[in-house]
Amino acid sequence: MSLRVVFMGTPDFAVPTLSEIVGQGHEVVAVYTRPPAAAGRGMELKPSPVHRMAERFGLNVLTPKTLRTEKAAETFRNHEADVAVVVAYGMLLPKPILDAPQLGCLNLHASLLPRWRGAAPIQRAIMAGDRETGIAVMKMEEGLDTGPVAMVERVTITPDMNAGELHDKLMSLGGDLMVRALAALSRGGLNFTPQPEEGVTYAQKLTNEDSRIDWSKPAQGVHDHVRGLSPFPGAFFTADFGKGPERVKVLRSVLGEGQGKPGTLLDNNGLVACGDGAVRLLQVQRAGKGPMSAGDFMRGVRLDAGASLA
Repeated sequence: MSLRVVFMGTPDFAVPTLSEIVGQGHEVVAVYTRPPAAAGRGMELKPSPVHRMAERFGLNVLTPKTLRTEKAAETFRNHEADVAVVVAYGMLLPKPILDAPQLGCLNLHASLLPRWRGAAPIQRAIMAGDRETGIAVMKMEEGLDTGPVAMVERVTITPDMNAGELHDKLMSLGGDLMVRALAALSRGGLNFTPQPEEGVTYAQKLTNEDSRIDWSKPAQGVHDHVRGLSPFPGAFFTADFGKGPERVKVLRSVLGEGQGKPGTLLDNNGLVACGDGAVRLLQVQRAGKGPMSAGDFMRGVRLDAGASLA
C-alpha cells in the first residue's frame, strides 16, 4: 500500500532515500529542504542536492527558514501526510510538526543507536576507532535521536576505511532500509524497540579545532583521526615552508614503523612520529591545490627527515 509522505532532507546522503521512496510508488506530497546556500567563487545561491532531485521528480519543494511558527505548522498539517521521512534535514522538528503525520516521523540515522546520537556520527565513529557502525530507522521524539528504533543494518568499519567511503556505503543501504520500513509501516507491521539507557554517546558537530592533528596521540589514534575526517573537512597539520605556518590537509595515511619526538619527520617520504609509533602520510593537500602524494609534496616543499610538523 502506498503512503502519503512528506520527505525532509538536505545533503547528498538523503538523495537515494528520496529516490527509493518515489520509485516504490509512495506519494511524496512535499519535500522540505534547507534554503539555497551561497557557494563557489561567485557565492551564488545553490539549491541543496535534495532540492535538485525533488525538482527532477516534479515534486513540491519547500525551504522554510524555521518550522517554529503556527503558519509553518499549519502548512505542514495541510499536507495530510501519513508519515514524514527525515534524512539529514538539518533542523530540529518542533512538537506540532512531529505530531502532524498520522503515523509519525521516521528518521534515518547513520549509527547504531544509542551510540553516536547527533550531528556527525560517521566521522565520530571512525575517529573513535569503532570497528562497526550502521544505519537505523527510528521514530522521532523531541529529544536528540532518542526515539525507539525499528530497523538496523550493521556495517563493518575496515581498518583503512575513511569517512567518505563509509558515508557512501551507509547512504546506499539507507534508501533500501527506509523503503522496507515504509512497507512494514503500511501493513501495520513496523515494530519499535526503545533505545537502551546504557551506551549513549554524542557525535558533536565538528569544529575547526577537531581537525588539527595531535601528533602526541598514539599512531592508531592519529590514523583514525585522519580517516575519520577524510575527505571533508580534512585533518590538518601546519608547517613553515619559508613564508610562515601553512595548513596542510592529510587525506590518507597508514600505520608505519618508527619512534621519535611527536610530529617529527622520520624520513623523506612522509613517515611522522606519534606519541607511540608512527604514521606514514600517503596523500595530502595544500591550501588552494589539488590532492598529491606525500612523497611529491615533501620533495616540492623540501621537507627532510628531522623537520617538525605542528
